[in-house]
Amino acid sequence: MTPERNAISEIWYTRCPVPTPVGLATQLGLLQGAFARQGVTLNSIIDSKDRAVRSSHFDHHLAYSFRHGGNVPPIRARSEGNPTRLVGITWTDEFQAIITLPGSGIRTTRDLVGRRFGIARRPPGIVDFMAATALKGLVSALSLEGLSHKDVEIVDIPLADSVLDGREGPQLYGLRNRLAYGPEIAALLKGEVDAIYVKGTPGINVANLFATHTVSEFGFHPDPKIRINSGSPRILTVDERLAEDRPDLVATLIETLHEAGRWAEEHPDEVRRFVAREVGASEEVVAAANGPDLHRHLGIGLEPELIEAIGHYKDFLFEWGFLASDFDVDQWVDRRAWVRIDTARRGVRTGS
Repeated sequence: MTPERNAISEIWYTRCPVPTPVGLATQLGLLQGAFARQGVTLNSIIDSKDRAVRSSHFDHHLAYSFRHGGNVPPIRARSEGNPTRLVGITWTDEFQAIITLPGSGIRTTRDLVGRRFGIARRPPGIVDFMAATALKGLVSALSLEGLSHKDVEIVDIPLADSVLDGREGPQLYGLRNRLAYGPEIAALLKGEVDAIYVKGTPGINVANLFATHTVSEFGFHPDPKIRINSGSPRILTVDERLAEDRPDLVATLIETLHEAGRWAEEHPDEVRRFVAREVGASEEVVAAANGPDLHRHLGIGLEPELIEAIGHYKDFLFEWGFLASDFDVDQWVDRRAWVRIDTARRGVRTGS
């Protein structure tokens, strides 16, 4: 290894406040320990006081960085030409549903025909991943009944603040993130829309708080193309400089996430507790949102079916205008760290 490569002493990282092996490995201290042994300090992007740094959580612009979480921002960044590499994928299913108020007269998906479906729209700038998520949820739910988005009236719910604005200010009362689905549920309560999409622990919370009626729930549907959305699956990406200059550190990252995944399989109760801390919800809500087998779905891989799922959602995003341009997902995938790990393991087994 050259002295120039050894000069890397800090790496930026970020993860979404959702179940991920990066979040688990961070809480367990595994990531910090693994990189410290390589002489590298990890700095949290999302916890930075610099707004320009925090924006890399969405546009992946920082050199020597990695990100694990929802797939829309990194897919968008790649479509804009940002030099990143897709090095791992995690599929953790979660609650996804179309909900309405009990008095709406909407009981089933077919009752949505001709009714108003609300989608919150954020100002231009950062890709509107929440709008993309709601649209995919709507399309998935309707497709189960042979319907399309043309059978409903899509109503925009305009928002003034970006997602970065939702992570700062006195209105958070000391919390790190504004609670999700506030504008959507407000529009529902005011009668401006008839139904909305919700997902994950915040979706469970808001549906329970307002005693809504679930029109369609499909987060655990047997057809993976119905479940595919911004959080299913989630992706691990690294920037090009990290991938090219220090492939050994990318391998360290993946090996550490494997370790976290193996730990999770043996500690279901602790996993639920750790994820509750990560997402800012109770363990009961985590169990309802992610199911009883959450601990078995915090691994990392690059299997063909996982890559195909990302390609499927990428095509959806491009079709609906969320991407700057189309691109080939297979050319985004970087397997070099996996080859490095496999070669090292074979060497250990053969004693070479």
